[in-house]
Amino acid sequence: MVESPISIEDLSFFKGLSAAGGQRVLANFRAEEHRAGDVFFLQDQLADRLYILISGNVEIRFKPYDGEALTVSAIEPGGVFGWSAALGRSSYTSSAVCTADSRCLSIRGRDLRRICEQDPATGVILLERLAEVIALRLTSTHQHVMDLLRQGMHPGREARNS
Repeated sequence: MVESPISIEDLSFFKGLSAAGGQRVLANFRAEEHRAGDVFFLQDQLADRLYILISGNVEIRFKPYDGEALTVSAIEPGGVFGWSAALGRSSYTSSAVCTADSRCLSIRGRDLRRICEQDPATGVILLERLAEVIALRLTSTHQHVMDLLRQGMHPGREARNS
């Protein structure tokens, strides 16, 4: 079992929720443990669960149709991934692979959406948290992909900000 460096109270995803809203949301999450090398989900697989990493590390990998899989993001404790499920998308746009023994919380996307519908105040807060996660991820992914492209155009040159 992996020790948890983060408690539920430390997770920004839950900040700002009322006690009742937080309990309602947490009651729908399940705790999971994964070993290095485990695959959470594959690109194009049915998007059904949102994950919050408690301990360990996860890589988000995107495979273009004409090349090798690229690591586009590294998730650290407190990070959220698999948000395609929360958005109601039919499939994941990337794969998520456990790179170190990890613990996480996960929730079915449909359960999270149901909570947001039944408790609009909680829903607004959760949607704000997801928007923050998505915006941050898109910004960091864009920079990482630009670095990979620079590296590919200039073989032997190290990518900046890696």
